[in-house]
Amino acid sequence: MGKEEISTTKYLIHAQINANGIVEKPDVVGAIFGQTEGLLSNDLDLRELQKTGRIGRIKVNITSRGGKSKGEIIIPSSLDRVETAILAASLETINRVGPCEAYIQVTKVEDVRAVKRKRVVERAKEIYASMMEEVTPESLKMIEEVKEAMRVHEITEYGEEKLPAGPNVETSDAILVVEGRSDVLNLLKYGIKNAIAVEGVSVPKTVADLTRKKTVTAFVDGDRGGELILKELLQVGEIDYVTRAPRGKEVEDLEKDEIMMALRNKVPVEQFYHDLGMKKEKKKTEDKMVLLRNILKELEGTGNAEILDDALNILREVKVENLYDELSRVNNHPYAVVFDGVITQRLVDLSFEKGLRYLVAVRSGDIVKKPHNLKIITGHT
Repeated sequence: MGKEEISTTKYLIHAQINANGIVEKPDVVGAIFGQTEGLLSNDLDLRELQKTGRIGRIKVNITSRGGKSKGEIIIPSSLDRVETAILAASLETINRVGPCEAYIQVTKVEDVRAVKRKRVVERAKEIYASMMEEVTPESLKMIEEVKEAMRVHEITEYGEEKLPAGPNVETSDAILVVEGRSDVLNLLKYGIKNAIAVEGVSVPKTVADLTRKKTVTAFVDGDRGGELILKELLQVGEIDYVTRAPRGKEVEDLEKDEIMMALRNKVPVEQFYHDLGMKKEKKKTEDKMVLLRNILKELEGTGNAEILDDALNILREVKVENLYDELSRVNNHPYAVVFDGVITQRLVDLSFEKGLRYLVAVRSGDIVKKPHNLKIITGHT
């Protein structure tokens, strides 16, 4: 059974045994089978599991000294994690071995596959290192050429203006707005696939529209041209964060660590305005509030409630009486709740717990605790 046992074993149960008397291996094995019999369901009966090969041969190493015995028990298991844990726990119910009092404690359950995976990783590192030793400067150059070709292949055209963009601009919640095609290519080189270029100082309609739907970071050159594009973007788009290449440098020339540093050091647009001594219009928030009021108008008189995401798409539509239960079950980031009813403190507390930003209803009851980051909107305010 040896080879087969090793190949199918997922876990090894390790346990420590102490007995008040001299006991031998067969006594311990007999006690394990005898005292766990009937304790668990037939599915987890040790004799049955051993017959079908789902647990391996029980190994016992035991030594006696001064009239007492001490040792280790190892049981190989190919059961799943829960069943193995139950089996391990059942060993601790054994209190006698032969005529002697005994005490068994599980010390650990070893995941054999994790050990194998670690070995695979270590060996893969060795193989990779030996491969890299054989790479010549010529072949490195070829690798770079292929990567460059792949990046050019990855670049896409976005919107009616056919703007240069990374392949993830459509699907990503957050995007970077950059100046030109070469900036997009340089970011692709380092695995950043959610950038779109404005291609010139005037911001295309496609980019302006995108900024209203997504979280947007303007990433511009550290020169006069970068300033001009930034000013234009702030006027026609809705930018959330701003960052710049180091002074005098362009995004297309930056190395990976310079790009990462610039993105880490991005500042919220409010802070950027504050540093310039300007005030930012609260346009995005106002737009959202108008849309939420419109949704409330549609729901009035229906007795319905809508749980919405941050793009105001419906996550759930339910009857008002089921709203509390449904909201407590939703786990995919609800953003707003709009309903044809009255806002209660209980609902406010749950909304805050769920991270909601807006709670919108026909009217509000007596709200004592109002969380500062939850906006409550009623039909009369």
